[in-house]
Amino acid sequence: MNVEELREQCLAIKGSTESLPFIHHNVLVFKVMGKIFCMVPLEPANGVFTADMKCNPERSLELREKYAGISHGHHPKSLQRNRIIFESDVPVELILELIEHSVQEVLQTLSKTKRKFYEEI
Repeated sequence: MNVEELREQCLAIKGSTESLPFIHHNVLVFKVMGKIFCMVPLEPANGVFTADMKCNPERSLELREKYAGISHGHHPKSLQRNRIIFESDVPVELILELIEHSVQEVLQTLSKTKRKFYEEI
């Protein structure tokens, strides 16, 4: 999967938006209901592109142990975000699943009223 393919998948999420709020850092941000579910630096780090996504802490640990291409996100001690390295040992199917998982993790943080509103979009 490349950056453009990931972008297409993120924009396919119901109600998703994209922006460049961190202009000096050149990071593409995808949100649902105003909450970030995926961040993609538009410049490769050490020659590779990555994406940071929200993840259940228990699942984060499992994924980090299983795949070399999944590590901690922007905050090294956080188990709530994973960094996925493109063109690594992480299967495309799993990346697609993790996008959906990230959205669900974000939606769980919303109030019941906002979740209901999202479901009715």
